[in-house]
Amino acid sequence: MSNPLTTHVLNTATGTPAAGLQILLEKMMEGSFQRVSSGITNDDGRLSESLVGDLWGSGVYRMRFETGAYFAAQKEACFYPHVEVVFEVSKPDEHHHVPLLLSPFGYSTYRGS
Repeated sequence: MSNPLTTHVLNTATGTPAAGLQILLEKMMEGSFQRVSSGITNDDGRLSESLVGDLWGSGVYRMRFETGAYFAAQKEACFYPHVEVVFEVSKPDEHHHVPLLLSPFGYSTYRGS
């Protein structure tokens, strides 16, 4: 599988992809989260490069979306300075899609396909 982990961030307030939003991926190792990689969303609200490194496998992961910086760049106030989505990978050979639906004062996520 070329990229077992993807994301897509949509700004639901504007109905557009959230371009320029920084995302950090971490993995739980020995009781604390350790940085795996990071990236910035492209014009389609997706990452051009994979976040997955050599550490990909079963385990608990955290994606941190830097929403405060994103909305500051849009010159908009927001309530959540960042969003952290923690999820568990039990079948690393499957594709995992972790989308984020975002507005200045709310967010939603789900396991996509």
